[in-house]
Amino acid sequence: MGSDKGCKANYNVVSSPLTTEETISTKRRLTATLTTSPSVNVPVLPTIPFDLIPEILCRLSVKLLMQFRCVCKSWNSLITDSKFAKNLLSFATARLVHSLAKSSDPLHNYVIKTYPLDSVFSDLTTHVIAQLEYHPNDHYVSFVGSCNGIICLFKYYRGFPTLQLWNPSIRKFKELPPIENQQNLRPVLRMYGFGYDVDTNNYKVLVGAHLLDSSGNFVGKHKVMVYTLGSNAWKSIQKFPIYSVVHQRGKFVSGTINWLVYKESQHCIASFDLGNESSQEVSLPDFGEVYPYPFRLGVLGDCLCMVFGHDVWVMKEYGNTRSWTKLFTISYLPITYFIIDVVNIFEENQVLLKCREEYGTPKWIIYNSKNGTFEITQLENTLQVCVESLISPCC
Repeated sequence: MGSDKGCKANYNVVSSPLTTEETISTKRRLTATLTTSPSVNVPVLPTIPFDLIPEILCRLSVKLLMQFRCVCKSWNSLITDSKFAKNLLSFATARLVHSLAKSSDPLHNYVIKTYPLDSVFSDLTTHVIAQLEYHPNDHYVSFVGSCNGIICLFKYYRGFPTLQLWNPSIRKFKELPPIENQQNLRPVLRMYGFGYDVDTNNYKVLVGAHLLDSSGNFVGKHKVMVYTLGSNAWKSIQKFPIYSVVHQRGKFVSGTINWLVYKESQHCIASFDLGNESSQEVSLPDFGEVYPYPFRLGVLGDCLCMVFGHDVWVMKEYGNTRSWTKLFTISYLPITYFIIDVVNIFEENQVLLKCREEYGTPKWIIYNSKNGTFEITQLENTLQVCVESLISPCC
């Protein structure tokens, strides 16, 4: 992705302790094996070709790799190289969950805490990896999406929308340039999404906005704009249809950003291709004339996902509507609960669900589909799940 010019160090991030007995032991073994030369007093160790070092390192955690940059100059150069960071993604298995909540600190408005995803089964307070705090002037903060370890965040700063990119694993943070603001008009975002364009090996943010004058009146037409990381400018998309978006946050999958929309008295999926910057419509699973309520769009694994009532469907081949398949049915939740989102499937038939009880606040639930039991987690209302990575949000 290039250099880190213009990238901010995130001084508000709180990290877990850097060393434990296990990580120290691991560092000693790797350093001895890969860098020590034989001498009179040192046992002769097997010689590993230098070409194999990247293959070994890319199977380690990001936390260890960040520490191993101090081993030697060649390791630092390798670990900070963008090609190595991209290759690491193919081995990435660790998932992180980022929880957004109001801060109890009067000096900050919102706080985002990062945990290992598996920690939802235990006491979250003991597993905080990183923390990002927002000041009182940031009146509203929300997740736009995540991709390859980078989180895209949206906030209103003194009434104007601002977008930011953050990788908590490497503590790199970048604020995007202001969205187009001509003649003192204020954009109000109606839709947004974030994803990766494999053709250009770059990241893009898309927003749809209405413009307001100083009196709060709508001016002009709905505008759709896209920002390409490194370009330092927003570009208007002329041929994106105007939809009535059911949920503002788009879902990234297979090089596209997708929204559940309402068009001509029926629902469909509006898709934006990040490669050729064109749009298309994708049909929902065929339920006949009546859709079970509620229904929500999501991503499960690498597939587009739809929740209809208590049924969870996935599109196994993106763009092929015939590949819609019912994955499972959540059949044992209390009748007063309805499913808002399906976030992750763990081993042993456990599923992380976002549910809402009638007239209640949303809750994150771990549901066991094998025995029909469930438990409520400590997670906040708003969260985002992504992989752990070395990808820098800065160019």
